[in-house]
This record gives sequence, C-alpha cells and structure tokens, in this order.
Amino acid sequence: MSEPGDEYADQAKSMVNDVIENALRWLETGGLEREKTSDSLKSELLPPSRETTLIREEDYEVQNIKWLTIEEFSPDAAEKKINEFIETWEYENSWLYCVDFMGEDDHEFDRRFQFRVRWSIPTRRKPIPRATASVYFTFIISKIKPKNYPVEVFYVFETNRLVHRPGMSRFREKWLKDIIESKVIMMSAVTF
Repeated sequence: MSEPGDEYADQAKSMVNDVIENALRWLETGGLEREKTSDSLKSELLPPSRETTLIREEDYEVQNIKWLTIEEFSPDAAEKKINEFIETWEYENSWLYCVDFMGEDDHEFDRRFQFRVRWSIPTRRKPIPRATASVYFTFIISKIKPKNYPVEVFYVFETNRLVHRPGMSRFREKWLKDIIESKVIMMSAVTF
C-alpha cells in the first residue's frame, strides 16, 4: 500500500508531464494556424520530431562578466558593469542604447537600484525612432551579507515577465525587435 502523499506526488508529476507534452505539441504544430506556404506544406508532410522542435546549441556557452561586490557597488560602477555585460550580447551594429539610472528603493534587509537600458535603431531617414525597447536591470545590495559578497543582478525585458540572471540565459536580438514591432503595430492602430 502506498503512502497518502505518494498519490498526490504522482498526480502532480502526471500534470507537469501533461503540460510539458502540450507545450511541445504546441511548438511542433506552430501554435497557431499560419498561412500555408510551400515550405510549411513541405514540413507538414514530414512527421514532427523533438529534434527539430527543440534546437539546442550544445557548444554555446552563455557569456557573463565579473559583477561588483557589495563593497564596490556604486550607481556609476553598476552602469559601467551593465555596459560591459551588454558587450557580451550578440546583436547587429545598427542598434544603439543608453543606460539610465531609475532610482533606489530602501528595504529592511537590502537596497535595490534600478536601471533602464533603452534600445533603438535610428536611421539616416528616421534619426528619431518611432519606438524603443527597454531592458530593466535591478541590483540588490544586501545590508546583512558580508561586504565581499557579490551583488545580485536581475534583468527583465519590457512587456515580458521572465526574470533573467546574467550568465543563465542567452540574449536574443529578436526579443528587442518583437518589442519594437508590437509598439509600432499598436501605434498604427490608434487614431488621434
């Protein structure tokens, strides 16, 4: 006879497996019905496989930098580290960005410093871009940890809820393009 908690654990595991299977199936089918092109029709003839759905780059190493310690932290030093970290990202040369210090929040056990990195692609025809994409960095400076401990750093892309930690996920230029594209589409839909 199994323990009472085992039944719940098995049920939870089954639910998680179902969610993963549904997500993979959604990825394999393209999620939404798309316009039929010759390439999509050819791909429909082949059975979907997990190898083609999940493309893994086994030899790719996510880049990171040495971040500041609590003792070394200052807003100016943090801004320099953000610039150094962004240099590890792969993106086209046409992108420009600026780093803005947004402010500081004081909490019981830490202080949090926010920065905004605003991205755009100015051109000769349109030096002032129609839309920008922002990435928000947060530095958490502990009041209780030893001064030689590193600060905690997190960043989030505008319109996205996924919280990234440096060195844990690979930057995708497409994320910035999607933010700008969605803003341009929304602005064209609004009439004044």
